[in-house]
Amino acid sequence: MNDQKTKNSVFLMLLLTLTSFAQDYTLSGTVKEASTGETLFGATVLFKGTNIGVVTNEYGFYSLTAPKGNYTLVISYVGYGEISREIVLEANQKINVEIEEFATRLDEITVTAEEPERISLKKPEMSVSKLNIKTVKQMPVVLGEVDIIKSIQLLPGVTNNGEGSSGFNIRGGAADQNLVLLDEAIIYNTSHLLGFFSIFNADAIKDIKLYKGGIPARFGGRASSVLDIRQKDGNSKNFALTGGVGIISSRLAAEGPMFNDKGSFLVAGRGSYAHLLLKAAGEKNSANFYDLNLKTNYELDKKNRLFLSAYFGRDAFNFGDSFDSSYGNLSGNFRWNHIFNDRLFSNLSLIYSKYDYDLGITIEQFDWISSISNYNLKYDLKYYVSDKFKLDFGLSGIYYDFDPGQIRPTSETSAINPLSLDRKRAFESGLYLNAEHKLTDKLTLQYGLRYSAFHRFGEQPITNYANNQPVVYNSTLGIYERGTAVGETNFGKRETISSFGNLEPRASLAYQLNESASIKAGYSRVAQYIHLLSNTTSITPLDVWTPSGPFIEPQLADQYALGYFRDFMNKSYSLEVEAYYKTVDNRIDYIDGSDLIGNNTIETEILKGESRAYGLEFLLRKNEGKFTGWLAYTLSKSEQRTPGGSAGGPGISNGDWYNTPFDRTHDFSLTGAYQLNDKWTLGTNLVFQTGRPVTYPNGQYQYEGLSIASFSDRNSDRLPAYHRLDLSATYRPNRRPDKRWKGEWVFGLYNVYNQKNAASISFGQNVETGANEATRTAIFGIVPSITYNFKF
Repeated sequence: MNDQKTKNSVFLMLLLTLTSFAQDYTLSGTVKEASTGETLFGATVLFKGTNIGVVTNEYGFYSLTAPKGNYTLVISYVGYGEISREIVLEANQKINVEIEEFATRLDEITVTAEEPERISLKKPEMSVSKLNIKTVKQMPVVLGEVDIIKSIQLLPGVTNNGEGSSGFNIRGGAADQNLVLLDEAIIYNTSHLLGFFSIFNADAIKDIKLYKGGIPARFGGRASSVLDIRQKDGNSKNFALTGGVGIISSRLAAEGPMFNDKGSFLVAGRGSYAHLLLKAAGEKNSANFYDLNLKTNYELDKKNRLFLSAYFGRDAFNFGDSFDSSYGNLSGNFRWNHIFNDRLFSNLSLIYSKYDYDLGITIEQFDWISSISNYNLKYDLKYYVSDKFKLDFGLSGIYYDFDPGQIRPTSETSAINPLSLDRKRAFESGLYLNAEHKLTDKLTLQYGLRYSAFHRFGEQPITNYANNQPVVYNSTLGIYERGTAVGETNFGKRETISSFGNLEPRASLAYQLNESASIKAGYSRVAQYIHLLSNTTSITPLDVWTPSGPFIEPQLADQYALGYFRDFMNKSYSLEVEAYYKTVDNRIDYIDGSDLIGNNTIETEILKGESRAYGLEFLLRKNEGKFTGWLAYTLSKSEQRTPGGSAGGPGISNGDWYNTPFDRTHDFSLTGAYQLNDKWTLGTNLVFQTGRPVTYPNGQYQYEGLSIASFSDRNSDRLPAYHRLDLSATYRPNRRPDKRWKGEWVFGLYNVYNQKNAASISFGQNVETGANEATRTAIFGIVPSITYNFKF
């Protein structure tokens, strides 16, 4: 009898549960910009007066699930008007919404928090920064060219290695530890003109999101960060032209509807004419770049949409009669968005990326060519289970082809013999599951797990070394040397040289203290299987990527973060404070005098070490009013330790912790925009950074009449502190909202007080006097610029 009562009770509970689920209904749809039809990523969608809300995904899709009833649907997005709509939720519904900007002025800038609603305080995202492309266009930049990479360097925890340097560094990490994605395609070199410009044309970009930590489980492959950049889809309402003319480069973008209003297109091009200016000035050297962005999409039906996007960019240099070079990125992505139902959204992508470099030495009559390319297939799904529980899951596979270098004679009289370094092939796969779980009205968790695997394939010989030591320590000379080769092991094309696998847990939480403040915490582990071989402080085109293998293990990064977030004065201001601690195992380090160029046995030049970085970041934003902007400050430390290990000896710097080249004790920046009146907007950047760590000579000795320098411990000295002030003024002469042609003039002063910041300091001996001397090299002093931007 009791068993029967128990069965009846269980059946009743199941019935009540099913009934409660049956009374829940789903509201879904997309959020778009009214004037262009562009989908909006990160728009806030919520039911007013409840805790039910989401932000739109990368394709503008949202899904809300709530009990039957009457609700006020509120939709908002940075710089756009808020929409409120009364909803009677008594069945599953689909509502697509278009929202309008506050103003129709050309690229009007309003710096606001990423999500103006308080729901952002509850979202368990740690160490994430989002920049509106319109904010980026407002910032003063060198030579008048809008630059996404230089813009993110004004955020806390983000630095670079000085003016004229490529790449960027996140929380004390190296530049190769950043995963840079353009419409999901991997970008290996983000610079034009060796770092003076970035490859991203702001007229073609819609969203910029930087993950400095708390990296979602759907991303993998890099130890420090993910920079996720999305191109515009193209104006689906009207044909439009956008462009600009500057002193070094010009750009033009065209977009409009196609396929009988079932799709749209975007074509954006940019090119420099620095080589023409140099030629007119009588300079033998020349440098120029160009790039092209393409994108189109087509709506098959209400549940299926196809996207095709591509990027191609190239730089070319000529240094008189000595040598010439060129390098560039090529990428393409074919995507299929499919909506299974009101709660399940999917995206299937087939992606190709390539980076190549060509160096021609005229005197020696040879070319050196290297490249890395990959094919990537990935499938991502998002399931909105309920208003309290959401799932992301998917899988991916990347096939790599590494060509570290080929030397080809360019004439029959060349003394150089043809040489091809061993080509390397590898496959990286990933499988992930991530959940966002709202436990209470105040506490939300995000937790997930990624499993990644990496296989290094054959069709190349692997050198064997005595005692399995590619590097050995010579105690007599006190230096590290190449190990003794004792033969080779040949691997066929279908054989696997090495395999690796790693579990990568990710977790974060957000606890709302009150209506205007919350605390967040996060942990993530990331495995990085490919490495950039470079013993310079920043990425150069000559650097070569290499996969993990018998002597190079994957980098494993663990990061912990704790933060306090608050908005105050009716959300006019916001404050973000984060502390972090990050460790990286199996970090490559280079022996003194390492030779990385044209080396087929790179394992003889490196040792395995570890790194750690920790710091405290502050970001204070002013979100409303005539003056908007932010103040960022980072107090941090970045160190590396490399013991001798199996090679023996003391290691690098006696195996002690030493500063990495990316260590910056203090990093301060102030960024602001002031709306003076209807026609004039003023902008400013103020930057201060502790000088970059370097190694200086600490003595000398005489040998056969020459002065030979001895050096201090690695990176024990520093360059002088870096600082500068930039100003800009934007003038918009035409204020008629009904006129299609809108233009503006942007006047800029980079480095207003002409600070000669040291890019490097070299030491040598004066040929005439024999005295030792130091030479300080600076890239920029004060740089004026003028640019005319237009929109039609």
